[in-house]
Amino acid sequence: MTTLTKTEGTTVPAGSDPFLSVRDLHVRFSTEDGIVKAVDGLSFDLERGQTLGIVGESGSGKSVTNLAILGLHNPKATEISGEIVLDGQELTGAREKTLEKLRGNKMAMIFQDALTALSPYYTVGRQIAEPFMKHTGASKREGRQRAIEMLTKVGIPQPTLRVDDYPHQFSGGMRQRAMIAMSLVCNPQLLIADEPTTALDVTVQAQILDLLKDLQQEFGSAIILITHDLGVVANTADDLLVMYAGRAVERGSVKEILTQPRHPYTWGLLSSMPRLSSDVSEALHPIPGSPPSLLNPPSGCAFNPRCGFTGEVGGTRCTDERPLLELGRAAACHLSGEQKQTLFTEQIKPRLG
Repeated sequence: MTTLTKTEGTTVPAGSDPFLSVRDLHVRFSTEDGIVKAVDGLSFDLERGQTLGIVGESGSGKSVTNLAILGLHNPKATEISGEIVLDGQELTGAREKTLEKLRGNKMAMIFQDALTALSPYYTVGRQIAEPFMKHTGASKREGRQRAIEMLTKVGIPQPTLRVDDYPHQFSGGMRQRAMIAMSLVCNPQLLIADEPTTALDVTVQAQILDLLKDLQQEFGSAIILITHDLGVVANTADDLLVMYAGRAVERGSVKEILTQPRHPYTWGLLSSMPRLSSDVSEALHPIPGSPPSLLNPPSGCAFNPRCGFTGEVGGTRCTDERPLLELGRAAACHLSGEQKQTLFTEQIKPRLG
């Protein structure tokens, strides 16, 4: 059974509080092999009209975090604790009926693979219209008209004809646009985009990201953009949260993190990206090793088995003591501020060009 820490219906006083506030979130899954600590003490805020990018390798807890916000985890195998407050309303511990009223209406998600997220048995128009009719009480005719309107907004050609097509009749980019149309049909205030450009060519990726920005300006939505590609968030997000092994390891504005990263894991992500200005024969700098098993994560700093700078800290602090992520611009690392600056300037920055 799911373990929850709050009571359904709890309302947090509004005011200057952020639109979305996540505090000390823990998500654990019960498996035959043990307890998977998928998210381990995560905290972040998001304001209206802003975009938060969440980056990290596969298995870092990005999607699990946002499925927890939407309340989509299997309650029979999931333990969730912490606080998730959306516009003053506590979501942790909320009843399914309460979440159903919010999902697709006040908060929505663009899933990673549109081909599998869309049902092959129903037309694209019907799937877009369904949440609109459910949340507004609109008729089928009104729902169809709304679906055509949304297909027009996301740039689907001949929307009055394509509204009756099935997902397999759409290209990959068109299916992704249809998913965006479905997510935005009720003008949600929070939009979670989980790898919205996966498996799309570069040109279509740019079109999808531009579309999200345009729709955000029109609807004033807060957006969480989940990706493992720092290049995707560079010109899209306002703030960036870097996750590793279910924890946030660095937080700041996109400009701050991309130009002055402070965590060795972020250094590794940036160093492993190819650059147009580099020589084609120049080797990349991959992060050694693999992400840890969340069944038994490393003690202390979760990144310590793969980090090349533990010797700079000295002793056993990296393996014994978990570094904290302070509020504001911060990185969860035992290196001192002076050490981070020196190492970045002398060793990391030359790789980045």
